[in-house]
Amino acid sequence: MTTPQAPIGSGFGASATAAEVIQGIDLTGKNVIVTGGYSGIGLETVRAFRSAGATVIVPARDIPKAKASLADMPDVELDAMDLLDPASIDAFASRFLSRFDKLHILVNNAGIMATPLARDERGNESQFAANHLGHFQLACRLWPALVRAEGARVVALSSYAHRRAGIDFRDLNFERREYNPWAAYGQAKTANALFAVALDAIGQPYGVRAFSVHPGGIATDLQRHLTKAEIDTLDILDTSGKPIIDPDNNRKSPEQGAATSVWCATSPMLDGMGGVYCADCEIARALPSDDSTEMHGVRPRAADPVAAGRLWQLSEQLTGATLAE
Repeated sequence: MTTPQAPIGSGFGASATAAEVIQGIDLTGKNVIVTGGYSGIGLETVRAFRSAGATVIVPARDIPKAKASLADMPDVELDAMDLLDPASIDAFASRFLSRFDKLHILVNNAGIMATPLARDERGNESQFAANHLGHFQLACRLWPALVRAEGARVVALSSYAHRRAGIDFRDLNFERREYNPWAAYGQAKTANALFAVALDAIGQPYGVRAFSVHPGGIATDLQRHLTKAEIDTLDILDTSGKPIIDPDNNRKSPEQGAATSVWCATSPMLDGMGGVYCADCEIARALPSDDSTEMHGVRPRAADPVAAGRLWQLSEQLTGATLAE
C-alpha cells in the first residue's frame, strides 16, 4: 500500500531535537548503522540511538577522526568503510553480517556536497557515487539482515537541494555536459529520495520500509568544499561566523537537524508507512511542480516511482549489487 505524501500530524515541528524525538523509544537489543555518524547531524543521530539502548555501528572513512569525535560514547562501534571504494563497502557488510543476524535501522547519513569534479574507480561522478551509489550498494549487501529484522527501517538523507536537478539519465556522470557541482549535488539528492521510493516498494512485503529526509540547513563539515561566497549565499552563518539557528526558516542546529532522521527511524506513527520524503519531523507535502519555489515540500522529480524504478535498475548495473544476493 502506498503511503500518501502528506502530513500526518506528528506533534513535532522544525524546532524538535533528536533527544526530544527519541523520548519514550526503547531500542534495547536493536542494531543500528549510521554512515557518517561521527560528525554533524550524524553524530547527534548516533547519540540519540545510543541513548535509547541501541547497539550502534558507525562505518568511517577516517577512523582516527571518528574515534576522537565519539570519545564520549566508547560503546559505539567503529569499522572502516569508504563510500567511494566498492571493495571496502563489501568488506564492511561482510564483517557486519558475520557478527549480527539482524539490522533494525540503517541511516544513510554520510555525504559530500558541491565538490570539484572527481570520479570513483568505476568512473562515476563522486557526489553521485558517494551519496547514492555507495549507499545503494551498502543496502543491497545488508539486505539479508534487514529482512531478518522483521520491521527494519532505512533512512536516506536527501535535501531541499533536490530542487537543483533531477536525474540526467542521458549523461549521469557529466561525460558530455559541463560539470556543475551544484547540479551534481542536486542530482545526488534527488537520487537519495528516489532510492527510498524504490526500496520501500521492494521491501514492503519483507517488512522493510524506507524514508528520505530533508534535515534542514545546518553548518557542518559538509560545507568544507564551498567558497566564502557560496557559504554566504546559503545564509547559514552570521557576520561573526557563528551558525544561524532559525528552524522555521530552515536554519537548524545539528541536534535539530538529526531529529527527522531519528523520527523516521523510530516513530510508531510511521508503522506501516514508507516511501515518503520527510522534513521537520513530518511527512512533507507533495509540491505541484519541479520548478516550485517552496522550501517545505518534495518536488515530483524526487517522488516519481517510474524514475525511482529506472534509477534502481541503473544502480544495479553500475554497482553490480542486487537485493537477491
